[in-house]
Amino acid sequence: MAGPWATPIKNREEARKTLNPMGLAFHICWFLGAIFAVLGLIAGAMNSAVGLQPTYWLLLAIAAFLAGIPMLVTWALAMNLLGIGGKEKE
Repeated sequence: MAGPWATPIKNREEARKTLNPMGLAFHICWFLGAIFAVLGLIAGAMNSAVGLQPTYWLLLAIAAFLAGIPMLVTWALAMNLLGIGGKEKE
């Protein structure tokens, strides 16, 4: 499977179709990280295991947050470049 930018992007609509899944994937990672963190806090407050030990829930939260960072940076950089390109063409 080729990456999102294996071929040049021809117009802004094609770029938006490529960027929308990246933004969605970042939000999914962020919400999973938040859910894992809440589960870790609840398990720690109850002083018991809610499926996993509290430390492992918090490690999963950190991993989910870190997994979303490359998608966020790619999305933000591409949106910024699209905005700069649009201003230069005006």
